[in-house]
Amino acid sequence: MTDDIKWDLEADVVVLGSGGAAMTAAISAHDFGAKDVVILEKTGMVGGTTAMSGGMLWIPNNHYQIEAGIEESDEDIVTYLDALAPGQLDPETLGAFMETGPEMIRYFSEKTPVRFHAYADFPDYQPYLPGAKPDGGRSLDNEAFSFERLGKWATRVNPTKMAYPVRGSLMEAINGTLDDATLAEREAGDYRGLGQALAGSLYRAVLDRDIPVEFEKRARKLVKDGDRVIGVIAEDADGRDFRVRARRGVVIATGGFEWNETLVKTFLRGPLTGPVSVPENEGDGLLMAIEAGAQLGNMQNAFWQQSVLEFKPQHRDAKPNYMLGSDERARPGAILVNRAGKRFVNEAANYNAMGKALHAFDAGRHEYANLPYWLIIDQRYRDKYPTFNTQPGSPVPSYMMQAETLEELAEKAGIDGAGLTSTVARFNDLVRKGHDDDFNRGDNTYDNFYMWGDADFEPPYRTLGVIDQGPYYAVKMESGALGTAGGPKTNGDAQVLDWTGNVIPGLYAAGNAMSAVLGEAYGGAGGTLGPGMTFGYLAGRHLGSHIPNR
Repeated sequence: MTDDIKWDLEADVVVLGSGGAAMTAAISAHDFGAKDVVILEKTGMVGGTTAMSGGMLWIPNNHYQIEAGIEESDEDIVTYLDALAPGQLDPETLGAFMETGPEMIRYFSEKTPVRFHAYADFPDYQPYLPGAKPDGGRSLDNEAFSFERLGKWATRVNPTKMAYPVRGSLMEAINGTLDDATLAEREAGDYRGLGQALAGSLYRAVLDRDIPVEFEKRARKLVKDGDRVIGVIAEDADGRDFRVRARRGVVIATGGFEWNETLVKTFLRGPLTGPVSVPENEGDGLLMAIEAGAQLGNMQNAFWQQSVLEFKPQHRDAKPNYMLGSDERARPGAILVNRAGKRFVNEAANYNAMGKALHAFDAGRHEYANLPYWLIIDQRYRDKYPTFNTQPGSPVPSYMMQAETLEELAEKAGIDGAGLTSTVARFNDLVRKGHDDDFNRGDNTYDNFYMWGDADFEPPYRTLGVIDQGPYYAVKMESGALGTAGGPKTNGDAQVLDWTGNVIPGLYAAGNAMSAVLGEAYGGAGGTLGPGMTFGYLAGRHLGSHIPNR
């Protein structure tokens, strides 16, 4: 009986998790009327995967876009998203995202320390599709944020995956617009950009509102009274129960399930071997939602990202650390090959779409045709470009194989030698002719975006370059993900639905813990954080403005 439960803590709203969607939900719930809000965080740090990310938000029709004179229409947005995820879009949740996303951006820009700007020339990820914005506007970048503003709480924010913090916005970093004096000023004030800026400024807003974060409280079970969720039972660092009553409701914003091997094998469409998110994303929210009777959606999809295993445990609990693999493959002088030594994809394509190419199945051999796969580069590439966490001129890292010839490299890596030499010869010939006839690499705006390629060259040579200067190098790549995209289905107010389509009273979901509102679509930079924070805002707004039984 719920009357017999001895609550350790009571609040109007209980938010599970502390990533971008979670902190957005907590802030919004507080501001819209639920003055008593608490965050339960599984670890001793806030920020989740948001703090480790690029921090961008994909929000069509945002006011920064409009102020920059970039035209937008609802018809274009729907046309583009429907082309990316045909037949997967729910009119209610899509409408809520399109209407509320711009409202959320304006609200947080005005009411919190979070600061954005339009990255005007950052193209949508499939700029060739109808309704896309090849010249950008829908992706928002973060202004750099001083961690000095967090005081003693600065050490509570999850660190970046990079070797050192980026001191400016993504646009400043890529365009190289920070002069030495400004950079010194930023370093002195511990300014950080990207996901660090977003997580840090959101956490400052949480602190400003005196919203408590209960650290090392892993939510394990939802408590129901009849059909209503009235609280949650968490587990503290010593394994003891910590019971929290939620007078208005609980928000599940615990991230995806990409680090739970059983759930990954049960639900995903293909192998996921190298997640780049925080290792605590083990599906806790999903399991609680299933037990509460939630309807599930989009369970086969993830937000795919190529990655590389760094040969040293870096995460908490000694879990492996996977490095992002977005840039290396798109630069001139790099290709990806499968075990047959064959190219199989446009290497400059966006990471989410490329993830699907890794799941191509060879029915004759009964195996995944493109797994495992390798990045192939030469000495010219190593002398000019950084490779994962290795700078030009650095010793060859342990995750990189080296050989004087392509044949020797293939033998070391376990790649078909004849296939690799033939592939490189053909690729070099195509590069010299100025067009990739096999995969059309370099044909669209995204392929030639200077963030991925080399801005010193004109298209298509921002992404196309020969591989002909030994020694040669191979790096085994992983089928990774930023996070999974499936979970409990919600309505337009982020309320979780049961299998009959009715609301489970008192239960909300946001971020990668919910069924992705855009299905398998990944519109552009910030394709997870934009919808995730929008539904965090929707959950908080509804919880703040609606009191149960009134």
